[in-house]
Amino acid sequence: MFSKIKNRIENELKDYTHAIINTYSLNKLSPLLFNKIKEFISRDGKRVRPILFCIGYLGFAKKEKKGLYRSALSLELLHDFMLVHDDIIDRSDTRRGKPSMHSLFNKYLEKKKVKFKGEDLSIITGDVMYAMALDAFLAIEENFTRKELALKKLISAAFYTGSGEFIELLFEAKPIEKATKADIYKIYDYKTANYTFASPLSMGAALAGAPKNELDKLIDYGMNLGRAFQIKDDIIGTFGETSQTGKSNLTDINGGKKTILIWYAYRKSGNRGREKIKNVFSGKNSRKKELLEIRNLILESGGLDYAKKEINNLLKKSEGIIKSSGLRKEYREALVNFSRKILSI
Repeated sequence: MFSKIKNRIENELKDYTHAIINTYSLNKLSPLLFNKIKEFISRDGKRVRPILFCIGYLGFAKKEKKGLYRSALSLELLHDFMLVHDDIIDRSDTRRGKPSMHSLFNKYLEKKKVKFKGEDLSIITGDVMYAMALDAFLAIEENFTRKELALKKLISAAFYTGSGEFIELLFEAKPIEKATKADIYKIYDYKTANYTFASPLSMGAALAGAPKNELDKLIDYGMNLGRAFQIKDDIIGTFGETSQTGKSNLTDINGGKKTILIWYAYRKSGNRGREKIKNVFSGKNSRKKELLEIRNLILESGGLDYAKKEINNLLKKSEGIIKSSGLRKEYREALVNFSRKILSI
């Protein structure tokens, strides 16, 4: 089911790159802007958000309405907009195995004598993509009241994800000894759970006319699944192979990323271990040996085992919620299989 929906989304994305010529004449307004956006949004991706949007809709709708898959692209475009801005914040030169948007623009500007940089053009490009996301959502021919409710959920997803990014940046400055589990889960909830799982599912269901109690179940399901997914992502980022992640498994520790793994290791380590963690997370440059010691502390403290138990508990909770949902049986089963697949370690 997921692969079938994804194929339809991919085909819709190809059509959309042509549609923006007719809708906005962007190729005439600025060929440079058009070509960079077209290339960026066409890159390979998992398309999790638009897929879940369609699952939420099809699981409750009496029949599929025209424009569903174009509307689903709104979540992919919103995601792309955020990636463009995130790469500037993270100073990342690559995205999905290719140059990030600001890297593309910097290459273009190399020989031009201008006072601005690719990052400046990228911020504006991201803003344009956000407008495209809102416009794409309106494509579905559905009940106006439902459409308004779903649109508000899309805007809310953007609002809370941006807020989560803001909170996370300030959280980096917080001493590790003052970081709490609640702090970390708050960021997980805003940056991952709501944005990637809860909002897409509830948006689709709201558009199909699902009652509030069913929307609440989908949100609850998505929040639990999203927390578990982020914990798994942190485990992979710390213990995964470079071939699997595309980056060093010491990057998160070196970057001072405060995860459940680090939080638990700090709480369960002795004074010497805590001092080592504080030194690495103080913002100073750390040697590889020191980073490896922190990873070993996570193992010795039981941090990895604790994180895996958290994943299992959250998975069980999410499955219990979705099994009681009013989604059609085939869609409930698809979500259960999806949950187990993405959380397997």
